Amino acid sequence: MIRAGGRGQRTAALVTLPVLPIAWFVALQDHPPWMPAAYLAYLLVVIVVPGTMFWRRLTCGVGWKSADVVLGTAFGLAVEALVYPLGMLFKMPFAALLMPALAFGMWRALPRRTLPERPTPWWSMTGMMLAVGVAAAWFVRVGSQLIPLDGPEALRPSSDAPHNLALAGELTHHFPPRIPWADGGWLTSHWAAYEHIASAHWITSVPLDVLTHRMAPFAWILLTVLGTAAVGVLLTGRAVAGPIAAALVVAGGDLVAWPWAVSDRVFADGPFSLGQLTNPPQAFSTVLLLPLIAVTTLLLRRRPGTTRGELFRLFVAAGVLVAALALTKATALPVYATGLAVAWIYLTVRAGRLNLRALVLGLGVATAYALTFFFVLRGAASTVRFDPGATFESLAERMGGGSAVEVIAAVVVAGWVMPVVGALLIRRRVARDPMVVFLLAGFVAAVLGASLLADRGDTPLFFVRTGFVLGVLLATWGLGSLERRQYWIVGIALAIGAAAISWGRYRSPDACTSANCFGQGLAVALVIAALGIGVLGLILRGSRRTWAVIAVAVLVGTTVSPTVASVRRFASPPLTEYDSIAPGGIEAARFIRRNSGSNDRIATNLHCHRPRASHCGIGSYWIAGYAERRVLVEGWAYQARVDDSYPAGVQGPYRDQELLELNDDVFRNPSRQSIETLRTQYGVQWLLLDERVSAPPENLDKLTELRFQQGTVRVYQIYPPPPENPFPSPSPTPSFPTQSSTPGFPTGTPSPGQTQPTQPTQSTQPAQATQSFPNGTVPTSVPTYPAPTQTPTQTLSLPTYPTGSVPAQVTTTPGLNSP
Repeated sequence: MIRAGGRGQRTAALVTLPVLPIAWFVALQDHPPWMPAAYLAYLLVVIVVPGTMFWRRLTCGVGWKSADVVLGTAFGLAVEALVYPLGMLFKMPFAALLMPALAFGMWRALPRRTLPERPTPWWSMTGMMLAVGVAAAWFVRVGSQLIPLDGPEALRPSSDAPHNLALAGELTHHFPPRIPWADGGWLTSHWAAYEHIASAHWITSVPLDVLTHRMAPFAWILLTVLGTAAVGVLLTGRAVAGPIAAALVVAGGDLVAWPWAVSDRVFADGPFSLGQLTNPPQAFSTVLLLPLIAVTTLLLRRRPGTTRGELFRLFVAAGVLVAALALTKATALPVYATGLAVAWIYLTVRAGRLNLRALVLGLGVATAYALTFFFVLRGAASTVRFDPGATFESLAERMGGGSAVEVIAAVVVAGWVMPVVGALLIRRRVARDPMVVFLLAGFVAAVLGASLLADRGDTPLFFVRTGFVLGVLLATWGLGSLERRQYWIVGIALAIGAAAISWGRYRSPDACTSANCFGQGLAVALVIAALGIGVLGLILRGSRRTWAVIAVAVLVGTTVSPTVASVRRFASPPLTEYDSIAPGGIEAARFIRRNSGSNDRIATNLHCHRPRASHCGIGSYWIAGYAERRVLVEGWAYQARVDDSYPAGVQGPYRDQELLELNDDVFRNPSRQSIETLRTQYGVQWLLLDERVSAPPENLDKLTELRFQQGTVRVYQIYPPPPENPFPSPSPTPSFPTQSSTPGFPTGTPSPGQTQPTQPTQSTQPAQATQSFPNGTVPTSVPTYPAPTQTPTQTLSLPTYPTGSVPAQVTTTPGLNSP
């Protein structure tokens, strides 16, 4: 990756390159070593190496091998996002293992073109690895603490963490995906990010919650840091852009000047915000957007000597990335498409003829959008509406009033736009580059999207989170275009800006005693920044260019602080004051997962995020998440595209009240008929009862079998009912199989709480159906009865119960066996 030009460069390479694996294992030190090692091996073998081979063959490289490796890794994730669903359609969850063979085949089949490449200087690599080290330190201090995985705190998450886990479990076992927490409708939302988690789970056997809340987010943070550095080097053509971009991703953000904004984590829009950690699609879309920007750069800049075949391969690479991005996040492609459209108009007007490259890219984006709308979202209408300022009104309400909406809007927009001031420093000889227009238009579109659109939960803020990397790239491009002697001035100016905003935030708690004076801290920060610009400019007595460098660097520096502030203030996880997950619920859900088929369904009496609350927040998803099984009706706040099928909103009634009444009646007044209806018509094999919601009915133990009990949770398994006449006079009399050949009669007595899978033996005699009975007795002559359903079943033997009954036979719907 680094061409050694002497002993100093070789030493620097040995010192800096191991930072990545060291940072990886240090950040994930709370888990058994085999887990981070297995996931890292998966990344290297399945993603990094094949992705880099794909990238190098399709794009011919960007001019730096180190940048190709980073961008190739992101491209490998895009390929995986398209390969995994194809494999799941054919019941091949290990399809990603084919990627090395596919990459090798492409490497051998496509012609090879050697392009001039420049080495990455040791100091540039050292700067990027320093940013990686800061990212790892932040993850240890903050990121890994935000979503607890075990202990009492794991029972008090917000709805986002179980929601993500449930989607990951659904993509692990089923495709096309359905809504796992309210089984009955198709999942009409973007799910590509969860495919990577599911594929890694199959191949590495790392637990799904560890992948969803720890390893995948941290890997995407590192790829965002290094990917932004790689694109920055490509845009500027200078190695100094690498450490600048990496540093801005780690430390940059916006004007978080008030304590309420910091505590709510609303404006920290970089990869180190809670919004990125609790929203895998957003983090994954940022990783995929970076190589797409790189391919767009290669296409729009018209690299000299490009043949038609190479141009076609560039379009193929862009098509793969656009398709994966369309499946990942709804806010990503609109920002990219707006920048591309404005760049196309700019190139067309400047040349006096249509720019076909940008036009073809635009048509590809439109096609991906259409296919996603009809085949992934299934034509479901979005609830996003045009309502200028509604997002700022929502933020003002968090302060207790709406009188400061205009001030909040002005300050927030200024904070979002601040990083683009770096575009003022781009050298004149590249000022007409179409990528400057692309980045500016895309960033402005992101800010306008958050300012003019509205939705429940302030979801338009994700437009700004998508545009974050565009602002960083513009600032990087400007700062990376300076002369070497000007960088010491930039360092001092950045420090002035960072000190100004930090002092303003520090003064805010003391100066502001009410919501009406929140602007005082920001005013203090801006005054300090202005004084710093004037004093430093007068001391240097520089030219206009020098004054511009000072002003831009100070303004960019005012956005540097969210990461530092979060280390100081976000060390404790944002938990609820109550147990949103029932005590013993995680163990109960995992018990169901171990003892059931992937197509088994669960019914539960739990629907509210907080049981027995005066206001029921119908956002419970943890059963579907930890059991990795579909639940008949658990929660329905995020039924489809932020609940777009419910006119009453996210707290509206369930779409099928008759089904909900049947579900709840089993836990209030169970009967053989209602339980059989759940089993035969809706495929329910398991009941999970939370005693905090309702006490277990007395006759539920008689109609089902209690399989697990811990904390406030009870798990019951539903059996087929006994025949109406268990002692018929068979004619002819079927032969009764011996104990050694009868499924369900193990040679050893299983211990309580354990199950032993058995396989039925082959026989030339007609199959004997061993029927389970509530009292545990078995008739001396058992006739053959038809199976309850037409679905093939696998046979599991139950343990010996205290009543001394004979182990009964349990039927479960087979599916893919989870690792």
